Amino acid sequence: MKIAVVTDDGNTISQHFGRATQYAVFDIQNGKILSKELREKAGHHTFQAEGQTHDHDHHHHEGRGMDAHADHKHGRMVATITDCEVLLCRGMGQGAFISMQQAGIKALQVDFHSIDEAIQALIDGEIDQHVHEQLCGDHNHHH
Repeated sequence: MKIAVVTDDGNTISQHFGRATQYAVFDIQNGKILSKELREKAGHHTFQAEGQTHDHDHHHHEGRGMDAHADHKHGRMVATITDCEVLLCRGMGQGAFISMQQAGIKALQVDFHSIDEAIQALIDGEIDQHVHEQLCGDHNHHH
């Protein structure tokens, strides 16, 4: 099974999916980590560098992140992990969550900061204790 984790440094889980610059991808078989690699991830930084407008106003995005333009961006964010079954993140908007579902990737929002701790909890079958259902947009949590 391949697991992707959003990160900026390869060690911690990024606060928000769209802003992360990389994926740490783990190949796990029979409870053991066979490999870990870092993959570049498209994100808000990519689209700003390409001169595209920043359509993710984090404080007021009811209905945002759900149009065709955002769908295209989310598709680019998902493209490098289509071989993964699970994505671990700490926060994610609804549009990105739906894009993951459409790609057949189970997105889990966890309360871990450490990638190693999150992966170990997944291996040990304890990840469910650390998953929260909240999507950005509900704003009952703080970033």
